[in-house]
Amino acid sequence: MKKHIIPAIAATLFLAAFTVFNAHADGEISARSAILMEAHTGAVLYEKDADERLPIASTTKLMTALVTLENASLEDTVTVPAACERVEGSSMYLKAGQTLTVRQLLYGLMLESGNDAAVALAVHIAGSVEAFADMMNDRAAALGLENTHFLNPHGLHEDGHYSSARDLALIMGACMEDPLFVEIASTKSITFGGRTYTNHNKLMWSYEGMVTGKTGYTKKAGRTLVTCAQRDGMRLICVTLRDGDDWADHETLLNRGFSQWQMQTPVRTGDSLGRVPVMAGSAASVSVRAASGVSLLTEAGEELTVQVSLPRFVYAGVTEGAFAGTAYVLQDGRQAAAIPLEYAESVSRDKPRKRTLSERIWEFFNGE
Repeated sequence: MKKHIIPAIAATLFLAAFTVFNAHADGEISARSAILMEAHTGAVLYEKDADERLPIASTTKLMTALVTLENASLEDTVTVPAACERVEGSSMYLKAGQTLTVRQLLYGLMLESGNDAAVALAVHIAGSVEAFADMMNDRAAALGLENTHFLNPHGLHEDGHYSSARDLALIMGACMEDPLFVEIASTKSITFGGRTYTNHNKLMWSYEGMVTGKTGYTKKAGRTLVTCAQRDGMRLICVTLRDGDDWADHETLLNRGFSQWQMQTPVRTGDSLGRVPVMAGSAASVSVRAASGVSLLTEAGEELTVQVSLPRFVYAGVTEGAFAGTAYVLQDGRQAAAIPLEYAESVSRDKPRKRTLSERIWEFFNGE
């Protein structure tokens, strides 16, 4: 096998052990618990007591939205149950017997943080708040969350209803994989039924790259906030719990993340990464391409290299798409990723040329 070194124009490495800055050294971060995570890679760039179980108030509604989107159609019609009129706190002011679509209730849930919308969706999907909470817990288990337990779909305080900063970041990451969630939760304001609903996440208007977020507050939980912002292919999720200065803390953490880290893509699917000589083929060589791409997370300004391992030659016939070798992404001489390579075209065996009589006589007398 021969190896070639190619400078990487763009790339990204995820090393879970890396942190951008010391969580406990940053006295200006006032949250009891916090985390900053890159969503595509799962890399944790900052954490402060991120696994502590705490009440989470209306950030609960991220899971409510996720379970709803996975178990109902947006155009389903929902008849508001009487229980919605008795729910305290932030509200869409729903009336028993009123009909809305799941889509409208999700706007009320995510923008207005309607506790009554959460109950209406829970009853519509599961028949009761308790049964819907079971669905939320099942989804949490499927995500591998270890410090989360739901008792209701809205986040009003109940002993035994809790999550952690890390788990909320993972829930937001799952939500961001659903384009319908992004469409609804990134809306700044919407009007229907004679009322305008406005997103409570004020960073939607002031922070560059802010995609969405969810606010929350109860006396027991304090201020809770989950945000997601994206720049230059890097998607950062920030969570703060029990934080009296959450807007400023989110700006601080997101700014540090975007300034100190970068996403790079050293190899994209289909990139041409060399040629291999072909023996006895209809072509002298065959091109090789990346069977898949890779994006990695690196510190800002860090350069990567790509090392390509290919055979010295290959016999015809070659089949397009067949395994050809491996490209290795290196960071500081260490392997960060391995990408399979494939042949980009087929090369058939060379068809023997019909020999002349004089050539056959020559071969006979010369023992060829």
